[in-house]
Amino acid sequence: LALVLFVFTVERGITLARASGRGNTDVFVKKVRRLLHDGNIDGAADLCDTQRGSVGYVIKAGLRKYREMEAASDLEKEQKKTAIQAEIEEATMLELPMLERNLPIIATTASLGTLVGLIGTVLGMIRAFSALGEGGAPNAAELSVGISEALINTALGITTSALSILAYNFFTTKIDGMTYAMDEAGYSIVQTFDVRN
Repeated sequence: LALVLFVFTVERGITLARASGRGNTDVFVKKVRRLLHDGNIDGAADLCDTQRGSVGYVIKAGLRKYREMEAASDLEKEQKKTAIQAEIEEATMLELPMLERNLPIIATTASLGTLVGLIGTVLGMIRAFSALGEGGAPNAAELSVGISEALINTALGITTSALSILAYNFFTTKIDGMTYAMDEAGYSIVQTFDVRN
């Protein structure tokens, strides 16, 4: 389980680092908002190409729809705003499964680590009491091996579980931050469209 945790933690770390794109996501969103406020839609789109990652992809999708809706003359303003918002939400929904993939495995190792550690503890205690139950004087070496086995399993199980919880919470917080950045930028795109059209 510790090996499974290690593999999927490295995998999620690499994936989320790529999904974050280049540079700080919060700084990127602030730059996009500033460019939108100044009416520089092309500059915001170029910034998305530079940033890359999930947040950049979602914002670029919203900006493409923004340009489409500027050219569309057959729709009302509210329909155009709804179309832009729907495009941003759809792009976000396409990115979220990739961001959240394999997190259930990390969450499962949190509970399984403790349970497997307890199974090892029970087996170690069975071995220790088996040494006590044999006729004659108890064999101190066999008794200590059983107790040692029980304690090692408990320690490894609890450590794996604790690390799994830390990894899961770290990754979900990072994903929540990216989702918030996508929502914030999407809101800015819709508001800019509302003000300028």
